[in-house]
Order: sequence, then structure tokens, then C-alpha cells
Amino acid sequence: MQQARAPRSVFDEILALLQGGRHAEAIANCRQALSRYPDDVNILGLLGAALGDKGQFSEAEEILLRVIDLTPTFAKPYEDLGTLLVQQGQAERAIALLEKAIRLEPNQESAHFELGKALAQMGRGPEADAAFERSFALSPTRGLMARAAEHHAAGRLEEAEKLCRQVLQKDSRHVDALRMLGLIAAAAGDLDEAENLLRQALAAAPDHVPAMFELGRVLKELERPDEAIEIFRELIRQQPDNAKAHYRLAGVLAPAAMTEQSAAAYRRCLELDPAHAGAWLGLGHMLKTLGKQSEGIAAYRRCLELEPEFGEAWFSMANLKTYHFTDAEIAQMQQRLESETVGEASRVNFLFALAKAYEDRKDYASAWRYYEEGNSKQRLLVSYDPVLTETVNDELVEYFNADFFSEREGQGNPDPSPIFVLGMPRSGSTLVEQIIASHSRVEGTSELPYIGRLTKSLNRNRADGMRYPRVLTELEPRHLNRLGQNYLDMARMHRVEGTPRFIDKMPNNFPLVGFIHAILPNAKIIDARRHPMDACTGNLRQLYARGQTFSYDQTDIGEYYLQYQRMMDHWDTVLPGKVLHVQYEDVVADLETQVQRILQYLELPWEDACLNFHDTERAVRTASSEQVRQPIYTSGIGFWRNYESHLEELKEVLEPILERYAP
Repeated sequence: MQQARAPRSVFDEILALLQGGRHAEAIANCRQALSRYPDDVNILGLLGAALGDKGQFSEAEEILLRVIDLTPTFAKPYEDLGTLLVQQGQAERAIALLEKAIRLEPNQESAHFELGKALAQMGRGPEADAAFERSFALSPTRGLMARAAEHHAAGRLEEAEKLCRQVLQKDSRHVDALRMLGLIAAAAGDLDEAENLLRQALAAAPDHVPAMFELGRVLKELERPDEAIEIFRELIRQQPDNAKAHYRLAGVLAPAAMTEQSAAAYRRCLELDPAHAGAWLGLGHMLKTLGKQSEGIAAYRRCLELEPEFGEAWFSMANLKTYHFTDAEIAQMQQRLESETVGEASRVNFLFALAKAYEDRKDYASAWRYYEEGNSKQRLLVSYDPVLTETVNDELVEYFNADFFSEREGQGNPDPSPIFVLGMPRSGSTLVEQIIASHSRVEGTSELPYIGRLTKSLNRNRADGMRYPRVLTELEPRHLNRLGQNYLDMARMHRVEGTPRFIDKMPNNFPLVGFIHAILPNAKIIDARRHPMDACTGNLRQLYARGQTFSYDQTDIGEYYLQYQRMMDHWDTVLPGKVLHVQYEDVVADLETQVQRILQYLELPWEDACLNFHDTERAVRTASSEQVRQPIYTSGIGFWRNYESHLEELKEVLEPILERYAP
């Protein structure tokens, strides 16, 4: 007896959900319909295709084989199963199914396209090209997108963009065209436009996985971690066994200072893909941050077992500061450094790792050769304009004068909870943070990007060309209050419920002291300061994961320090007493007195835990993470003298201020 079929309206409703990218709803509706009509081949076919799109390959294959058994002369299930096998790299099985689909329905362009992909996987190039050409002849839009993809892969972005826009003229909701335009915009640095295009793509297909991945990446670059985290969590809800989704989620949780959760996401990625070298590296970073050094080293070593030329893993071990390389490891790094297959970024990591290895052995001549070469190569890989830095600071000094603050006295958000620790990198800010975060009323969060983001947000949608800081002239007291609240709201995701104070340890906030005071007048600001030669040499010895692009050249870093000194002097003039300067050398010489001084400034009662900061268990994300878990030590003072003969250029640049730091 013929099986009953689901009403056409049910099929159309499910198909509309699939076409709209709402796969989860489509799957649920398919299952509901099949509970009443278990052998409806149309509904089964839709379920098989939807499960395949969601990455649930085993069940999808089982269902599609059942559809083929029920309707052996129907082309669609052969195509769907063939497509599923292509996605899994099972090209040989896929070819027979796709050829069968084409025999049954010769004009199905998508079957020709998938056959081309399967043939290409098997290395049958001429046959693959012929299949693609048949597909493009049947679907000009598919041909345009294929050509756009070729241009995009080859870096011909302008040609790719033109073809994508031709496709959108025919179909304004074409998901792949919108996504590719989003990729092109992101590559050009226009992240706002990239977000707009990717959101358009997801409006057309809410469950489109590639577009979701790209939107999450763009939101991370826009420093909106809360939104990026939600995107990747939604991806995981849709595809819980997608290792890449867990990896990307971990990569957003980490800079958001959600270290335990990031480590868990990396571990889940590795359960699904144990050979994922990047996840082993990321897990090593998180374990180091959590103070689990031996486990972190084991993760780095596992990464190197998988990819021995992964320079970042070698440098990550060096960057622990307390790890010492063996002779065999040094020899291996030197051998890898000579390999022609090592990329330039990895080469720089090897150079800095070797420099640290020789520095630990007090072979400073060899260490400096590696530091010098590493800095020289890294300077070519980053973009830094010292003239722009000075120009920006000129404008800040001119705008944020004493009159600016007197006219706005009493304005801004009065919340006293933030404590900003800022200054030059490698100047003891992590030590100061650890001391303060050891207090029961304070928590350390992270190097939060939100103050800088707020200043950039003031520049958006300004047709008149007015930019920060001059745009502040137009703001009323309520606007300054709201900006302060916006900062507090963004910082909240990093905080523990119930702790009254928190630390934002972004060192590069020092040019923004005036803005911080304007929107958060009761916030405390501490400048962690160190002798210029030690601070600058410390930067020349440090390879940063990102940012700090001024730190790879003696003149650049010296001039940057002069700008830092200039800005802090300016804030002392126009906001006397606002900033507490904490000299690293003074902390080392007399810790108790400096702790008393810091707590008095913060209006916090004395707690012995601040003196015993090295016993405090908390995640520390900076390069000094292992050092602040040790008692105070003096070996860092005057360390620059080990390289003094190589630092004449730096000393000459810093000469105008060195007398201020003479003992």
C-alpha cells in the first residue's frame, strides 16, 4: 500500500526555512512531519540535506541512502549524498553518485559543479574543468562567483569585488557574494563595512556557517568580544562537533580575560581534533596565564611535535621568562631557522627565542645578534609612523588644557570603581597590578581596549570631518556621563560579581588620561614607570603578539618614550595630583613603603596580601606572568647595561631626559 505523503504546504514551509538558512528549525519540522509520514521521500530528502549542512554527516548519509532506496530514479538524493561525501573528502564515492544524478537529470547545474569538485580532489584536472564549465553554462551566476573566488584567492581584490557586485545586481541577497565582499572589506581594513556586509549575508541565511565565522572574526578585530563570543557560541549550538568553532571561541575568550573558559574551549577543540597545533599553542598560553607552567610547557611541546617549524611555540616557551632551553633545543632552533620552508613570522619568533636562550646563558653578544636581526625583520612586518604619534599628541596637549577641565568640573560618571594602571610597556605595570589585585576589594581584569574604542566611536558617522578630541566640544554633561557608563558596561563582562574595584591595565592608555578623567573623574590612575634605558631595552627584547609596533627599532622606541614622558608631564600640569607615579626601582628597593603609598592613594586599607603579592592566585596574561608569581627581585634593574655597547643610538635619543632618572 502506498505510504501517505505530507501535505505540500509542509514541504514548502520546510524548504523556505532551508532557503532562509534556518537549518535548526527545518530539521525540527522535518522530524515532526516524519513522525506522521515516516516514508515521505521529499521530507526525508530535505532532512538529509539539512543534516549535511549542519555537519551531522553520519545521520545525513543514512537518511539519503534510504531515500535512494525508496526512489532509485530520483536525481536529488544522489546529488545530495555526493555533495555530502565531497565535503568529507570522499571524492571517489562521490563521483559515482554525482554522475548518476547527472544521468537522471542532465541540466542540474549544482550536480555538475559538485562533480567538478570531486574530480579535482582526485587530481583529474581536465575532467574537473569540463564539469565546472558545464555548471557555469547552466548557471551564469555560479560562473561569476567562481571567477570571483579565483581573483580573491590570487589577491586580485578589485576584480573579485566587481564580479560580486554583478552577482548582487541579479540577486541582492546572494549570500556568497555578500560574504566575499565582507572579506574584501575586512582585508582593506574597513571593518565596519565588513560587518555590515556579513550581517546582510546572515539576514539572508541566518545559519550560513562561513559567514558566521567571518562575522565573529570581524567583531573580534573590532574589539567587541561579547558579540564575537555570542556568534561563536551560536555556531557551536548549531554544530557542537565543529572543532574550528571551539577554536575560534577560545581565541575570543582569551583576550576577554575569560581564561578558564578559553582553556576549556581549546580542550574541546582538541578532543575533536587532537592534531590541531594552533589549539595546543592556545591552550599553552591559557595554562601559562593560569600559573600552570609545567602543563603549559607540555602543551607547547605537543604543538611542536605536530609542527616543528611553528616558531611561535618556541618563542612562547622563551617568553615564560623562567624556562631555559637545552643545548639540543638551541641546536634544533638554529637548524629550523636555516630552513627555507620557515615563514618570515616564524623566523622572527625563532630569532627572539634564540636571543632569550643565549641571554639566559649570559652570552650577551650572541643574544644581541639575534635580538638585532629579529627586531630588524619584525620592523618590516609592522606599520608604525612616529610622526603621526607626535602629531596626535600635539593635538591632545593643545586640546586638553587646564581650561578644558575647569569648565567640566563635576561632570562625567562619578563611579569610583575603575583603577587604571598605565605607562610604557615593560615598566612594571604587571607588578603594580598584581600588588593591587591582591587586595580583597580589588580584582585585576585585563588590558581592556574600551577606552581607546570609545574615542574611536566618537569619530563615526561624522560627515564634517571633526574628530576626537575636538568632537568633545559638542558633548553635554549627560554625554560625558553616558560615555563613562558605556565604559563600565563594557568592562562588566570581565568582572566578578561583588568586588567593588577593578583594574584596567592597558599600558597604552597613557595618552588618554584626559579623556579618562573627563568621563570617569573619580577613577584612579597609576603610572608604572621605569628607567628609560631599562624600559626601552626591555621592549627591544620583547616580541609582542600584536600591537606595540614602536618597539622594534632603537630610534622608534626612544622617541616613543620621549612622547610618553611628554604626555605624563602634561597631565601632571593640567591635572595636578591626578596620577600617582610608581617608579619600578623604588618598588624593588622598598616594597612596603611603596605598597603603603599605593593603597593610600587608592583609599584602601592595608592588607598584608598586597605585600605578599606573589602568593596571589589569579590569571596574568602579560609577558611578566611568571615573574609576578615570584617574590620581588633586583636583577632587572640596570639590565640594559649588558647591552650598553649596542645601545648608543637609543641613548642618544633619550639623552634629553636621562638626567631626570640619574640616581
